[in-house]
Amino acid sequence: MTTVRILISSKEGVFDPEGKVVQSGLERLGYAGVARVRVGKVIELELDATGDELADQVASMCSAFLVNPVIEDYSFEVVEA
Repeated sequence: MTTVRILISSKEGVFDPEGKVVQSGLERLGYAGVARVRVGKVIELELDATGDELADQVASMCSAFLVNPVIEDYSFEVVEA
């Protein structure tokens, strides 16, 4: 089994209200150097695939169900055991 970590975030230019709330909270706590915050999702999957087959499965899952391609981007990485 291969563990894959999918990182999902809002596309550039899409308003991120959660990120804005986190940034405001950090500023109120005295962390004035925070210029921008973006909040996203992390999904970990265990798949019985490797190489190109693994990449194809992840891309298919993301485009069919996990990611809204209108407002979100994603990347993925294989997690070392």
